[in-house]
Amino acid sequence: MDAITGDTPASPASPASPASPASPKKAGLLINRDFALLWLGQAISSAGDFVFDTTLVVWIATQLAVGQPWAPLAVSGVLVAATLPIFLVGPFAGVFADRWDKRRTMLAMDAARAALIALLLLAAGIVPLPFLPGGQLSLPQRLAAVYAIVFLAAACAQFFTPARTALLGDIVEADLQPRAASLSQVTFALATIIGPPLAAPLLFAFGVQWALVINAASFLASYLAIRAIRPPRQTASAERAPRASFLREWGQGVRFYFGNRVLATLLVAGVIAVFGAGALNALDVFFVTQNLHADPTIYGVFGSVYAVGALLGAVLGGVFAQRIGLTRLVWLSLLLLGIGILAFSRMTSVPPALAVLFVTGIPQATLNIAIGPLVLRVTPRELIGRVMAVLNPVITGASLVSIAIAGYLASTALHDFHTRVAGLELGPLDTIFGVAALLIIVGALYAAVALRAAGGEATTQPFARRRAALVRLLHIGP
Repeated sequence: MDAITGDTPASPASPASPASPASPKKAGLLINRDFALLWLGQAISSAGDFVFDTTLVVWIATQLAVGQPWAPLAVSGVLVAATLPIFLVGPFAGVFADRWDKRRTMLAMDAARAALIALLLLAAGIVPLPFLPGGQLSLPQRLAAVYAIVFLAAACAQFFTPARTALLGDIVEADLQPRAASLSQVTFALATIIGPPLAAPLLFAFGVQWALVINAASFLASYLAIRAIRPPRQTASAERAPRASFLREWGQGVRFYFGNRVLATLLVAGVIAVFGAGALNALDVFFVTQNLHADPTIYGVFGSVYAVGALLGAVLGGVFAQRIGLTRLVWLSLLLLGIGILAFSRMTSVPPALAVLFVTGIPQATLNIAIGPLVLRVTPRELIGRVMAVLNPVITGASLVSIAIAGYLASTALHDFHTRVAGLELGPLDTIFGVAALLIIVGALYAAVALRAAGGEATTQPFARRRAALVRLLHIGP
């Protein structure tokens, strides 16, 4: 396991790679100029995204579909529209993300998303539209426009995210990638804390147009920041290499993923853990009101407390990730996350539940910090897009299945479930949460064993030898 987190990992940013950036000894707080620009763009766009996402939900629920019996279905349509591209576009976007210039891909996707969000101003009825009764779209047309634009913006993200991951490997030294992941997690946690509470006041005080303008402007700001990045010139060579057919390249990515024991372990452990964690996303609001006997008006406080814990975890992860080791941090984070959720499932009042939730947010952040750099270290740059095109859809699919099963069980088979085991009172929700926690712990134990067994595979080979083997696999170059 320690081999993966050693001094000479086989990663796209390995010292053996010609694209390696400057020595980490010269790194500042934001590592280097290029990462500072990448981080700045992410910070602005993340805040805009949270304001936008929350505003859409509140706008549909309180204005567009207010008083309609199908209002919950209309709100859930936003989630469906944002999730479908992960399955319909993501598995194939990875091939193109690997083919195309990373920086140009990100610029194109940011420009496209800014334009798409700006188009929603027309659907919001801010500008009178010609040839339409009253100059505005009908309610079904407005909802269709919202879903279509959310879908297309999420589709752009399927190209943007793997390109960003590859660019991060180009501009950040391998030993500093955990710190880069920590800074990204800090940004995400802050956006989670700040963005949603601002959304509703902005909507009711100034109208939906301001959330749309803010999000479109955030993508433009990200565009300008990425445009100022100057990645190493050598990294463009892979994009100029001769290409096989699309299906062949896609199949090569799938074979590489499942042929790499580290990546396969992350996938299996992730599916096991997410299959349990999805239950929380489906039932947490009911747990708060029924098991904790809390007023539903304070439900948002639980998410904020969890985000504050994640913020602390992001800071701690950046400090200790390299000392602990990335593989060890993966299974330790999963283990602590499972234990935290198991403790949360036994809570019956708000104050201790909030304390447990705060602590549980810490390993959630450290887990995210470990996975990104670990994937970079075991994946050649030429395959990063396709590797993410396997990982993201499978994990998302497992989460959705878990949400569906948890909702079904809580509504049917376990709806009236009550029993006593070893002195513990068990009801439907705490039982589901407890089983979910045990699944996460199982995923942690599996990862601990499997990652130790796979530890030497990814990093004992020199980068040049692994690159040569990859070139033979892909049949590219002379």
